[in-house]
Amino acid sequence: MSTRREFLLQSASALAATFILPQALQSRPFRTSQAPSDQLRVALIGCRSMGWGDLSDVMNHPNMYCAALCDINQSILENRAAEAQKKWGNRPDTYSDYRRILDRQDIDAVVIGTPDHWHCLMMTDACSAGKDVYVEKPIANSIAECDAMVAAQERYGRVVQVGQQQRSSHLWHEMKRIVDSGQLGNIARVNVWANFGYAAILNPAKDGPTPEGIDFEMWLGPAPQRPFNETKLNGLWRMFWDYGGGLLTDWGVHLLDMAFWGMNVTGMPLRVMGSGANHAYPNNFAETFDTLSVFYAFPDFLIQWSNVAIESGPYGINYGLEFKGTKGTLVVNREKMELYPQGENQPSQQWKPTNNEHYDHTTNFIECVRSRRFNTACTIQNGAFCAKMAHLGNIAARTGQALTYDDQRHTFHDKAADKLIAHAYRKPWRMPKI
Repeated sequence: MSTRREFLLQSASALAATFILPQALQSRPFRTSQAPSDQLRVALIGCRSMGWGDLSDVMNHPNMYCAALCDINQSILENRAAEAQKKWGNRPDTYSDYRRILDRQDIDAVVIGTPDHWHCLMMTDACSAGKDVYVEKPIANSIAECDAMVAAQERYGRVVQVGQQQRSSHLWHEMKRIVDSGQLGNIARVNVWANFGYAAILNPAKDGPTPEGIDFEMWLGPAPQRPFNETKLNGLWRMFWDYGGGLLTDWGVHLLDMAFWGMNVTGMPLRVMGSGANHAYPNNFAETFDTLSVFYAFPDFLIQWSNVAIESGPYGINYGLEFKGTKGTLVVNREKMELYPQGENQPSQQWKPTNNEHYDHTTNFIECVRSRRFNTACTIQNGAFCAKMAHLGNIAARTGQALTYDDQRHTFHDKAADKLIAHAYRKPWRMPKI
């Protein structure tokens, strides 16, 4: 078996080619006549929750103009349009079909804040239409979609920022510095956990008619035909395989990103093992797992993910990372970071956040759009890597197999696991080609 250093160097070399972004010909050119002081015209697709938060941070920068909003819920759409007019001085045009936004050549960039099963089509279509993209995490609802999104960004040469905003946090950069410094000694294991109660759905709504003003067919999009169910909208869609991947794809892409970054991981693990079920709440309406453990095995260390729908955890925090080294342990989440020297029960050092990571993440996106730099704080390549890792964990747990994924040939060499690499798209929608 190779040493950890050899493994990391080989992985970095193998992945390096995917980070070289060609200056591809664009189907619709960016308005290069713009001066840096000119307005950037942006649109939002998916107006609830994170999508609106992303747009709000974008619009808090100078020389921005909100040109359009898109949502399948007319009530949300009208309320957001009125709010936009009050906050930013103009009422954006409104659409229920995102393709009408992409038809407009006056729009420079789009923010995608829809459920995960829509990210791939919208992002690839936006790149093809000559738009730069801020897309929420996880970037896709399958491994195959991750590959298609990377290919689209490279083919059309668009600026893409993935909404993994911890990449723009001073606190997490300090974490990276400490881990790289060697002061933790030999790090044998990284524990990652996220315990949130919303992974359990205990009082679901019943299937019924679609309420007036909601285009449920458009909400489903490429996902299988299903009857309308209020429970599956408004965030809890994450707990159903057609639309999301539970806590592992929701919080996992954020926290595993920090684990892989800290340990300089850029390639696939030797194997992935997982087990999950609804152990906390056996009557859980969710399809995804309220209780899950996943092991990612690398040559010289392990990374473990765990979640349970009970809001407590190690060190009194219900989510975070623990780097276990021979000289010390580093514990970190978005609220704080603590360093525990080996053998001591109290931290010797503590850190708190010192910047607004989400705002700074959108700042980085805007600066990259204006300067035409493709190396955003969280590139589509990194977003794809983290999303793939989360999907690997879910696939291992769903199949009950110890798996090794061949990222070059796009196969597990396991029939049951290979069936979960891609989702079949419902007509008339088609999976983007790589």
